[in-house]
Amino acid sequence: VQQISRMLMKLFERARLEKPGQVDPRAAEFTLSLLVAMYDRSGTGYIRTRSAAAALVALSGDTLLAKYRAFFQFYAIPDGKAALMTRSALRSLLTDLNQIPAIVGESCTLSCLEIVAHSCFHGVLQPAIDEEKFLSWLRSEPAVLPWLPTCYRLSATEMVSHQARCR
Repeated sequence: VQQISRMLMKLFERARLEKPGQVDPRAAEFTLSLLVAMYDRSGTGYIRTRSAAAALVALSGDTLLAKYRAFFQFYAIPDGKAALMTRSALRSLLTDLNQIPAIVGESCTLSCLEIVAHSCFHGVLQPAIDEEKFLSWLRSEPAVLPWLPTCYRLSATEMVSHQARCR
């Protein structure tokens, strides 16, 4: 938690310099509180870096494709020249991402996560999938992640400006 706290302070300090007046001075503190609530409910003082990184990516303003690629990079297992997503790595990713809606009481069960992970590997004979198969599956908006593209779309529409006036 202490390492993540320091990293968040650096991250938000850099963001404050790039966008003066747009970043709350307590952003690092608030973000750390959210991460602790999601990933350290028992108060151990330990949060897996990969879990925190996945949450930060999911909640970032980046494009969906960039988020999906980052998830693959964080969770895929190196396999020679390429990396592959195993079933257990996918379950770990889904479990970590499931903590985001869980914080507001909207999570799904472990058996639901297992069913969704199984759907990603439907028709796959190998024990792991490549990035393209993973991205294709995520683009189909699996049942446990409908909030991710929805949040992205809401965020993207906030930037839209129409030059129309109502009478």
